Amino acid sequence: MKRPITRIFLPLVLCNTLLAQLTDPPVSPLIPQPTLYDSVVKIEVATQVPDYRTPWNSGRFSGGTGTGFIIGPNQILTNAHVVSDNRRLLVTRRGSSRKHVARVRHIAHDCDLALIELQDFKPFEGLPYLDIGGMPTLESRVSAIGYPVGGERLSVTQGVVSRIDFSNYSHSRADSHLVIQIDAAINPGNSGGPVVQDGKVVGVAFQGNTQADNVGYIIPTPVVKRFLKDISDGSYDQYMDLGISPFPLFNPAMRKAYQLPADGKGVLVANVVPGGPADGVLERGDVLLSIDNNAIDSAGNIQIGGEFVDMNEIVERKFSGDTVKLTLIREGKNLDTELTLKAFPYSRIYSIQYEKVPRYSFFAGLVFQPLDLNLFASFKFNDRRLRQIFADYVSRGLFKKMEDVVVLTRVENDRLTTRMAGFTGMVVSKVNGQEIKTLRQLHEILNASNPPQYHTVEFNGGNRPLVIPSSEVLAAQKRIMAQVGITKASQLD
Repeated sequence: MKRPITRIFLPLVLCNTLLAQLTDPPVSPLIPQPTLYDSVVKIEVATQVPDYRTPWNSGRFSGGTGTGFIIGPNQILTNAHVVSDNRRLLVTRRGSSRKHVARVRHIAHDCDLALIELQDFKPFEGLPYLDIGGMPTLESRVSAIGYPVGGERLSVTQGVVSRIDFSNYSHSRADSHLVIQIDAAINPGNSGGPVVQDGKVVGVAFQGNTQADNVGYIIPTPVVKRFLKDISDGSYDQYMDLGISPFPLFNPAMRKAYQLPADGKGVLVANVVPGGPADGVLERGDVLLSIDNNAIDSAGNIQIGGEFVDMNEIVERKFSGDTVKLTLIREGKNLDTELTLKAFPYSRIYSIQYEKVPRYSFFAGLVFQPLDLNLFASFKFNDRRLRQIFADYVSRGLFKKMEDVVVLTRVENDRLTTRMAGFTGMVVSKVNGQEIKTLRQLHEILNASNPPQYHTVEFNGGNRPLVIPSSEVLAAQKRIMAQVGITKASQLD
């Protein structure tokens, strides 16, 4: 007797699943795709800051953290102040504890931006590159992404665009550019991180406001794009400037004196910097009416993209060799002219310098240094004449007479330097009868192979000179350098 055949009926879905397992290759588990958050990195920096009070010393070591984000193959954008004076850069990607060595490729202290690259980019390959977008509008929401202090993980803070302005960049202490204010705090560690809207970067976080709660500032994309365009040729050439001092024309009596209608237009040229781009093109007393066909109001503002910004925003987006068209009134007559922009390095005396060792000359207990903002901030000079020279250095063209403003900054204790401390903080005008134009010139005069019997140093506004017997210099130099611990008598470059 035959046994009956038992038939098993499986659901159609299960049959199809079993069939697929027999015929299709095995499917790997799902791998999460990287997002823009993964392209935001943490930057750790070891820095060494020069000591301008004792310029022969190497300076103090410190450290800090910041944020950066990937914008291209081995291209990480961040703030200049995050990586300034660095001795070591380490980059960590999100979700990893491994630290990767990096270096600065380009740095722009005048707009607080830097581009760094990794020693080995392979661990970061496959991460998305963040796109640079446009300008956000007022009242629109943005997200600031970074690694602020207080935690190791990525932080995302949302805020609203509350102001678009032309304001100071604190890193250099001398430059002003377009800024965007948001009602979200920018804390230490956030610096250099992207501020995102609709998946695109609309700014770089860079500074906060200690006098207000939940107020932060970001570098907008016109500044970012200009930086990236500037470095596209392999070097950074800095911002250009008109080289004038504008003065508002609000006062009705002033407007009448310059034969201007009460229409709120035009700004006065109060000064033209000698040797600057406007020298020979504009004159003191000119009234500027427009720049590149953009009308200038009596506060010196123009309208771009629906926003009122400083007229220098036109120059901000140009480079050396570019031209600027100007319409002006001179002695009651309308004129059209143009000027060519060019670099003007002497204005950097008013900016904090980075990645540079202090220059000095040490001579028989006397320390001579060239004046700049670093030196001024370190010593806080009180001499009235020195402060006036510093203020007038560019506006009155003093750089034509002295490329370096050489200052006696220190007098080390020794029997040779008795009663010489009263000369500190004064500007050197002559040494051995020669007018001083550079620190190197001063150093060469004092260290000449055939010196006079007495070295005579004269100071701007000084009642008497400082006199040093040449016969005692060599012994005093060795004695004081050993006493103070100075191993190098000068740093001229």
